[in-house]
Amino acid sequence: MEAYIKVEDVEKYYGSSGIITKAVDRVSFEISKGEFIGIMGESGSGKTSLLNVLATIDTATAGHIYFEGKDITKMSEDVRSEFRKENLGFIFQNFNLLDTMTLQENIYMPLILNEQKSNDIIKRTEEIINILGIKEAGNKYPYQVSGGQQQRCSCARALVNNPKLILADEPTGALDPQNSENLMELLLEINKKFKTTILMVTHDSFSASYCNRILFLENGKISYEIYRGARSREEYLGAIQDAQKT
Repeated sequence: MEAYIKVEDVEKYYGSSGIITKAVDRVSFEISKGEFIGIMGESGSGKTSLLNVLATIDTATAGHIYFEGKDITKMSEDVRSEFRKENLGFIFQNFNLLDTMTLQENIYMPLILNEQKSNDIIKRTEEIINILGIKEAGNKYPYQVSGGQQQRCSCARALVNNPKLILADEPTGALDPQNSENLMELLLEINKKFKTTILMVTHDSFSASYCNRILFLENGKISYEIYRGARSREEYLGAIQDAQKT
């Protein structure tokens, strides 16, 4: 069976004039459809560089990334832009919401960019804000609501276009422990209810314990891999913390 996403010997270099940093070093792995996968590692390990290449925000120096059998590393910038709009949803640590727009307006922005019909935009936005429990805050601006509500809005914006893959970069990084737990429960619900594939970069073992599988990066390479399997989340959390110590 062909992998949903296949990363094959991907490398990413930065720099010039003889000073080269190898941020991602011959990384290979596969992602199954509907999987919730995490990438962990110390600062500077290459997590964000790998995420940016997978997101087609940055280009790989070498290697291939296949998405449903198509090599996205061979796409032109215009084609990559369309690919992102049609297939990807993004969740950021700092929410990246526009303060001049209400939460509802922030959520339906991807639909406008994809030139959806007005009736479809309204219908889909209302559906998503009801599912994520932010209907009452829909007409408020980001600065008028809590960080937890802002991140729920960010999740709604990522989900509104029915993406095939959600990429989350340290999504709990700006949240307190309770809101972090609430967000991870929400991402798990999205993964299970919509069968949406999620790839999350995180340094937090608690957040990582919600994933089916964790890849550990060190100096741009995958150093370790751990599956949850039949373990409880508490047992899995302990295994992740043990892996971080090695």
